[in-house]
Amino acid sequence: MDAVDLLLHPVRLRIVHAMSGGRALTTAELCALLPDVSKATVYRHVGLLADGGLLDVDGEQRVRGAVERRYRLNRPRTVIDAATAAAVPAEEHRRVFAVAMATLLAEFNAYLDREQADPAADLVGYRQHALWLSPDERAEMIRDLREVIVARMGNEPAPGRIRHLLSPILFPAEEPPRPHRQATPKDD
Repeated sequence: MDAVDLLLHPVRLRIVHAMSGGRALTTAELCALLPDVSKATVYRHVGLLADGGLLDVDGEQRVRGAVERRYRLNRPRTVIDAATAAAVPAEEHRRVFAVAMATLLAEFNAYLDREQADPAADLVGYRQHALWLSPDERAEMIRDLREVIVARMGNEPAPGRIRHLLSPILFPAEEPPRPHRQATPKDD
């Protein structure tokens, strides 16, 4: 299975999210982070991600007679480059988007299921805004957002920091205007 196919599964994508920030985690620690997913499912998907090269073994230790592995995300293998994304047909974009939304929904449900979940105090947001943008304005906004987000993506786990998920989604909600074609004498 290639990296794209490995990432196109809600549980595997959630494991990748949980491993972000340079974390090295055992499968048991991942199970604790994904309490709504069965342990057998987490173990199976960790195995697939490791076999596919998206997770690297960071260390091993004996625990009650078994070998416990600590995994670290192989970040470059989890990034889908622009050329690959550009070559994806519309049906595949539908599939990728559906997996992304299913993953987001599962993550949000897991958050709401926690006893201490407090969307107001946690400043949870899920708004949609209609923006009227020219191609240049859209490119400028994307540059600005990338600058703000990328500046924080290097943050590693530390006391006082908790992992947040940010899922910007941008697409045109209407057909772009097409240049009006003047009728020519041949068209009559």
